[in-house]
Amino acid sequence: MDFFAESQYVKGIRLKRDCIPSFYTFPFNLPSIQTLDELTFHPNVTYLVGENGMGKSTLLEAIAVAAGFNPEGGSFNFSFSTYDSHSELDHHIRLIKGVEKPQDGFFLRAETFYNVASNIEELDSEPMGGGKVIDSFGGVSLHQQSHGESFWATFMNRFRGNGIYIMDEPEAALSPLRQLSMLARIHELVRDHSQFIIATHSPIIMAYPNAKIIEFTEDGIQESSLEETGHYKIMKQFFEDKNRLLHHLLDE
Repeated sequence: MDFFAESQYVKGIRLKRDCIPSFYTFPFNLPSIQTLDELTFHPNVTYLVGENGMGKSTLLEAIAVAAGFNPEGGSFNFSFSTYDSHSELDHHIRLIKGVEKPQDGFFLRAETFYNVASNIEELDSEPMGGGKVIDSFGGVSLHQQSHGESFWATFMNRFRGNGIYIMDEPEAALSPLRQLSMLARIHELVRDHSQFIIATHSPIIMAYPNAKIIEFTEDGIQESSLEETGHYKIMKQFFEDKNRLLHHLLDE
């Protein structure tokens, strides 16, 4: 069921191929970018999946920056920069936006989440009127929690609904149980007029019903079902015949 198909915030992206300087340099040399013209997103949840190096996180970062987020993560009003390492891909894509604008949003990426937590500490150390930034993240310093707990606190407290939420490999900080709980929370937020675009390796996280799964491979980009993804197949093979697979991998 599509909860708000007519008012989704980002309908898709289009690659401005005529403006690309060269398809032989990064990130334009990635097969996923070389074959890209346009991608259409699901109004509720879209997953970008694939092996390491296929370009899913690079494209996700470009989508986030083009949508107005800080490359290292945070909400729309985060503007810090620890290390300027993001690609120029965001200059070469065009977001296809819906009619409505999101009232909330967050770019949550495991790789640079520590930097977001540090920036919150810096902001709250400066005298200012009103409450502290950390109050909207649960009120407890993110640096005084484990990586997984701080990540979870952000997801549960800072994601308020009526928003666009972009997440890069959230499973890196979450146990399998928390990943299942994340699906329940995603469902709550979807019903509260939210849209998710998520890059992930986790078959658990990519199991949200009726979501769109876009798989990145050496041959380019293709839409897939959960059961057809390489991630699901390898996990299924492992759990169905663990001993045989381990014997093959470890046999000297």
